[in-house]
Formats: sequence, structure tokens, C-alpha cells
Amino acid sequence: MRAIAIVPGRPETAGVIDLPEPPYSDGSVLVQTRLIGLCGTDLEIALEGYGVPPPGEERLVLGHESVGEVIEAPEGSGFESGDLVVGIVRRPDPLLCPACAADEWDMCRNGRFVERGIKEYHGYGCERFRIDPRFAIRIGSQLGDLGVLLEPTAVVAKAWEQAERIGSRSWFEPRIALITGAGPVGLLAALLARQRGLETHVVDLVDEGTKPRLVADLGAQYHNEPVVDLQIEPDVVIECTGVGKVGRDAALLAAPGAIIALAGFSNSERLVEVRMDAMTKALVLGNKVAFGTVSAARRHYDQAAEALAKAKPDWLTRLITRRLAPEDWPNALDKCEEDIKVIVDMTLT
Repeated sequence: MRAIAIVPGRPETAGVIDLPEPPYSDGSVLVQTRLIGLCGTDLEIALEGYGVPPPGEERLVLGHESVGEVIEAPEGSGFESGDLVVGIVRRPDPLLCPACAADEWDMCRNGRFVERGIKEYHGYGCERFRIDPRFAIRIGSQLGDLGVLLEPTAVVAKAWEQAERIGSRSWFEPRIALITGAGPVGLLAALLARQRGLETHVVDLVDEGTKPRLVADLGAQYHNEPVVDLQIEPDVVIECTGVGKVGRDAALLAAPGAIIALAGFSNSERLVEVRMDAMTKALVLGNKVAFGTVSAARRHYDQAAEALAKAKPDWLTRLITRRLAPEDWPNALDKCEEDIKVIVDMTLT
């Protein structure tokens, strides 16, 4: 069967390889893959060498964002033929650190976890995959192929959950949210902010096109000016660019008692000096909290499914700006100006 794969850090090796049928050891539920979403992490794997193939292998099958249809599932698994499912990315470490033992594998303490399509485990980017029922999320038929957005939505659902939990340390009645970056994660973070009834501001570099329109259609405000020039005091910041200066400036701008979730990062080793003294002072004197967040636990996928079910399908559909056949997936490495979410349709031949 076909699979989209690459040698991390060697974009010239991007292509389609032939794999045997998925082994039963991967899980008892067999899934026909529909769509695979590609994101910044996949670009980091391809261009910067982030990501690790399974032991003894040179290539890594991509695809940590998925949606597929169950072909077969054993009785008692909770799934049946025809169900639409999304695969969870991370698996707990075999030694079960305290976090993994509590099913909080997104908070793994010893780093021995594996991640499908990222770290030591092939992804879902093949025509069929097997999965343990514990790591499969059933989605409603009304969401359909838009379920490919579930994984990135789970990441921002976790960011919002953690921000609200931290806010509960004291009086916390957020009114204003700032989202830095209008890629798919930023736009989905803005969606969840609006679902919470917050006045929402989104900052990005582009000044026209699909991104500003998507933000406006959420009832949010779009800005393409530097963060430091904004005339707002956000109570919650979701930082999705991974740019250190942007995160620092957002922390300086944030209101006293604000919560700043750092949800973006870059794997590049290029160094840009950013003085942190002012940020430290702002955090201390303003009783602000900045925290990092990555990956998601099962409950965050459930929260994401609920959020997507409440969203307007036409708005979600507009996030998908390119659809590629498996053989054409290397074209995703050349980012187009209007790109938001690029997907690979594994059903195309």
C-alpha cells in the first residue's frame, strides 16, 4: 500500500513508498485512511530534520493529523465498520512515568513516549492503518472529512483548558483574547476564543486575503501591525508563531493577571537575541503566567470534537486551502501565499 514518507532533514527524499499491510500489533481496529493534514511540524521534519523514524529505519511515514473510516473492528472494541475516526498522536512510554500512568501522556516526564508520524512511530499517512481503540476518537458523520482538523483543534483545546485552569488560581474573568499567528492553529484558537464569548484579536503578517476574511467571519478583529502597537490589554494570549520576540511582546502587552499560552515553536537552530529582562519584570509585577503547551490527551480530542461540531462547516471548510494526491504531497513543502491547511487525500490515485 502507498504511504507518504521522507528521510527527516532531506526534502529531496519526499515521496511515496510501498508498505506492507499494517501489523495487528498496531491495534485491532483497521482503518481506511481518507485525509492527512500537513502542518508546520511536517515542514520541520522535512526541512530541518525534526522527527525520528522508527528504530532501524531511515524513512518516516508522515501523518499525525488524520481522518479515516473503520473497515473492521472486533466485538467489544466500541467501534464498528463505517465509523469515522481520528487517531491520537502520542503514545505513553513503556515504563509509564507518573503522568503517562494517569493517561496524561501529553505531559510525559521521561520523554520515552512515541508519536505517530513524528517520533519513532510511522504516521497515519498510508492507505490503511491499524490502531488500538484506546487511541481512536470517533467523530460524527456530520463532521465528515473535516475531522482532519481534530488534531490541531485538540492542541488549542488543551491550551485553552490549561489557561483557564491556571486562571482559576485567583479572580479571573477574561474578556479579551489575543491570538498571535493566523495559521490553522491560530485560527482554531480564535474559533475557541469566540465560542467562549471573548473579544478576540488575531495578529498576522498578511494584510489581505483568506486569513483576514476568516477572522472577520468569526466576529473577531484582525491586525497586521506589530503586537506592541496594539491598543488592547488581553487577558489570555495564545501564542502560535513560535517567534520569541512575538511571545515576549505579547507578554508585555497582556493585562495584569493574564495567562500566556506558548503553543508555537521552531526547531531551527538559528539564534535571534531577545532580551528577556523586560518580560520577566512584566510577568512578576503583573502576576502574569506564561506556560508552554504541546500535544494533547484524549480529553482534549473530545473537547475539540465538541468545538468543531458547534462551528460552521463552511468556515471550517475554508481552512483547507489545498488538496493533494499522495504522489503530489512533496508540493506541500513549497508553501503558497494563501496556504492555511494543506491536506493529502489518500483516496486519490
